[in-house]
Amino acid sequence: MNRYLWPLVAVIALIVFLVIGLTRGDPRALPSPFIGKPAPQFVLPTLEDPSVTVGSEQLSGQYSLVNVWATWCGGCRTEHPFLMDLSRSGAIPIYGINWRDNAPEAKRWLQQLGDPYVASGFDEDGRVGIDWGVYGAPETFLVDPQGIVVYKHLGPLDRTAWERDFVPLISGGGK
Repeated sequence: MNRYLWPLVAVIALIVFLVIGLTRGDPRALPSPFIGKPAPQFVLPTLEDPSVTVGSEQLSGQYSLVNVWATWCGGCRTEHPFLMDLSRSGAIPIYGINWRDNAPEAKRWLQQLGDPYVASGFDEDGRVGIDWGVYGAPETFLVDPQGIVVYKHLGPLDRTAWERDFVPLISGGGK
């Protein structure tokens, strides 16, 4: 075979593998090792009062959302109005993990934009986020009444994703 043909064959093969990889599933979907497993154990001081804590104990007994957010996160600002609507509806308790942020700025954010959270833990160093396998904010986890993570949503949560991905899991008992 011609010595100039081998590089061409290699480039074509790489393009084929790239196209196959990009067409399989959602390229934004990052698997979570916690789906179907107990939510990671954590205890964090709350933003509102650091002497009060919020943690994994509050997540059992009913479906709940764990929303990882930060003031520096543009997607968090995008999803915030929907989280406020969802909170007002009483459909599900929402717990926040304020991830790698500045506490005074986060408090100001919630005062100005509204607070959709039952409680929001302050994860200043990001260790709890790491335990949850967080890649970036926003990320939202659905935890069932037994404390099992049943779904992970990457990016801003909106009504379409809520109705498509979360509601069937909640109304179908996580199936």
